[in-house]
Amino acid sequence: MDLSKILVVAGKPDIYELVSQTKNGAIVESLADKKRCPVFKSDRISSLNEISIFTTAEEKPLGEVLQDIFRKEEGKPITFEIKKATGTDLFAYFKEVLPSYDTEHVHASDVKKVLLWYNLLVNAGKIDLEEPEAEQKEEEKA
Repeated sequence: MDLSKILVVAGKPDIYELVSQTKNGAIVESLADKKRCPVFKSDRISSLNEISIFTTAEEKPLGEVLQDIFRKEEGKPITFEIKKATGTDLFAYFKEVLPSYDTEHVHASDVKKVLLWYNLLVNAGKIDLEEPEAEQKEEEKA
């Protein structure tokens, strides 16, 4: 699963896929509604593969957390209403997926984002269980 081209843009509600780069930034496409828009170098842009979740031992890459959710949900979207869920409900669900998450640093809003992103990624067919190392080896063979 390659999350390097899936982007979060500060101040924008969705997650986006990189379509192309321009001199001043990039063209991205929303995974939610497939609308394209420009983003600029001055925007705060993060790739999902740069994001990690705090745990009691060390940080866990978001890609691994998403794969854990994918396994739990058997490749299907999360069925409960994430936007209306209480913090208690969100944390209870997240504890099933990542029991060692750091309760002092991970907030309900973080969990909600991860779960919403998961649903967007599953609906767009962007999550699989392939390990990143296996993808790199396949690219090296080509």
